Amino acid sequence: MAAGRAGRVPGAVTLVAATKTASAGAIAEAIDAGVRDVGENRAQELVAKAPQLAEHEPRWHFVGPLQRNKVRSLAPWVACWQTVDRRALGAEIAARAPGARVLIEVNLAGEPQKAGIEPARVGELADELRAMDLDVAGLMAIPPFDGEARRWFAALRAIAERHELEQLSMGMTADYEIAVEEGATIVRIGRAIFGDVRTRSQRRM
Repeated sequence: MAAGRAGRVPGAVTLVAATKTASAGAIAEAIDAGVRDVGENRAQELVAKAPQLAEHEPRWHFVGPLQRNKVRSLAPWVACWQTVDRRALGAEIAARAPGARVLIEVNLAGEPQKAGIEPARVGELADELRAMDLDVAGLMAIPPFDGEARRWFAALRAIAERHELEQLSMGMTADYEIAVEEGATIVRIGRAIFGDVRTRSQRRM
């Protein structure tokens, strides 16, 4: 495993099976094969699939852009909200799921087409979320598609260390090994589990 090659304990890295486009049946097969954590990036998909998979007891992560009006329907299912990037969204989660576990999504390169808070504001948002009694566990990011994933992963790790945040959700099918080498504690793997069914624009997973 990538963790072993990086000199890390394999159990230190959580694999989240990114399930966008995967059927409930395919997700059930993955859970039966040992997957525990699953991630969706569309609210309507998670709300549709979660009841079908309830007996398998997956731990759901929400890993996509999130509108406040979707939080209510997601709250009964989501164990970890990975894409919190603004105070208003945190307030809605706190109201619907008190004490929820959240990650702050960081827009490392300031890309206008991507969600995420700018790195300089991470500490401010973390304090605001903690004041709402949310469990601010760490950071999440999707690096730019510039071939320099390692430097972006290292940058996210440095931000997390600066703010004493332990969890780092970074790395997908194409670059998870680099992410693990740079300190990822969560990797979001889709294609390697469910097949290459996504377009480049869908590479949140």
